[in-house]
Amino acid sequence: MGAKSRAVITVLALLPIHRALAAEVADMVGRWTWDKYTIEVVESADAKLSARIVGGPKNVGMEIFASSLTSKGGDWFGQIVDPDSKAVYNTRLRQKTQDLWQLDGCTASRVCLSGEFVRVK
Repeated sequence: MGAKSRAVITVLALLPIHRALAAEVADMVGRWTWDKYTIEVVESADAKLSARIVGGPKNVGMEIFASSLTSKGGDWFGQIVDPDSKAVYNTRLRQKTQDLWQLDGCTASRVCLSGEFVRVK
């Protein structure tokens, strides 16, 4: 078998792994740290998520999901409120592992942020 054939087989073998990591909205349910905040994500009866600050230097009780999350290409998109500035960011959430989500977003005025939701164990 040539090197090109091995490369194609390797790529094809990795495709199911990528699909297996496609995140479901329920994968985000639980407690997470984000910067200096602890956030509790819960799912309602209609499969929508709510995310409230349950620990941190300020704004405990504040809802940070300003819109419902929608799935596109394995990532989740929606509006998230920064608990420090209260600015609303159009955000992409990408599940890296079962215990880690990467968050990237920008406001309408192009102020951007990046961070990670890390599961509290």
